Amino acid sequence: MEVRDLHDWPSTPEEAEAIQDRLRSLLRLDVPGPAEPRTVAGLDVAYAGDGSGTGTRLAAAVAVLDGTTLEVVDQSVTVGAAAFPYVPGLFAFRELPALVDALRDLKTVPDLLVCDGFGVAHPRRFGLACHLGVLTGLPAIGVGKTAFVGTCEEPGRRRGDAGPLLDGGEVVGRVLRTQDGVKPVFVSVGHRTDLDTACRNVLGLTPEYRLPETTRRADRLSRDALAG
Repeated sequence: MEVRDLHDWPSTPEEAEAIQDRLRSLLRLDVPGPAEPRTVAGLDVAYAGDGSGTGTRLAAAVAVLDGTTLEVVDQSVTVGAAAFPYVPGLFAFRELPALVDALRDLKTVPDLLVCDGFGVAHPRRFGLACHLGVLTGLPAIGVGKTAFVGTCEEPGRRRGDAGPLLDGGEVVGRVLRTQDGVKPVFVSVGHRTDLDTACRNVLGLTPEYRLPETTRRADRLSRDALAG
């Protein structure tokens, strides 16, 4: 599939922040997302050791699932090394080069990208899901295990219960319970979708477990590749 080259890879945090600020104007957050995506891609990256520092070995995986059966229909994995240091708010630049290579190797163009991370729930309102959405032109959402920015109240205990994630008085995402009595996830839009549709899609991707099947499959694929 096609991924656009919209910038060079940065070497400093200042360059990375400038890229985020420039690309943020390309976001489309005023359109409804795919209500019934035929195919959904999960993206995840596994790191060797503690994952810190440049040069750390990593594996970036993309698993494309059938939107109805949740069976894998395509997948790709790239093994490489982190070329950018760990800086809060700029973590995407550690993962993007390998994720872009993995996406380009796909034979299927998915209807929706689901990132293990964040979209506009980000200090500069441009997390990994936003970045991938702009580079690919595809609808994208982020599903985080913990909150990166903002405050929220604990949602109800039943599957589907949810509440707003607020940052500076702005709704930047939603805290969503995907299974009865388990910890919620943090959903934020990245590109070409709305929050209501994003949450409905996340619930459709979590029939049995807390995390979306897309994330679970991509996580397994990346860890297997790193161990191989």
